[in-house]
Amino acid sequence: MSTKCQFNLKKPHQFLALGFGLGLAPKAPGTFGTFAALPFIFLTVQYGIVIQLITALVISIVGIWLCGKTADDVGVHDHGAIVWDEVAGYYITMIGAVINWQTLLVGFVLFRFFDIVKPGPIRWLDKKVSGGFGIMIDDVLAGIFSLICLQALIQSGYLV
Repeated sequence: MSTKCQFNLKKPHQFLALGFGLGLAPKAPGTFGTFAALPFIFLTVQYGIVIQLITALVISIVGIWLCGKTADDVGVHDHGAIVWDEVAGYYITMIGAVINWQTLLVGFVLFRFFDIVKPGPIRWLDKKVSGGFGIMIDDVLAGIFSLICLQALIQSGYLV
């Protein structure tokens, strides 16, 4: 992380890319930034899976531009403060889930696990793909892995 980065929350694309400013947390910015997905989760849960899928697609596509533009602004690819990718990943994790404190917590832990550990194809994408798409794609895939695990726990009766 470069100490010379100058973020400007008055620029809408940076405000969003930085997870409404949560990505500027001095410790664990990705973890804090993940919480910026909660408003989107709460706003769309009642509209069903089709709206949730469309929202995930929009968040992800817009995120490619937001993250790429913000990275270009500060001259650092995938700066730790850029957390819109975490917003997308956690949102994807929660698609189709009944929203309660248990599913939110387990989904959060699953997503952070896959985002931090980056098993298999997630690690490869993180290292090989650049630009805004590169910033987003590993977290989108971590969100898909987390979604599968969360839904398996729900379907097997371990979570309600």
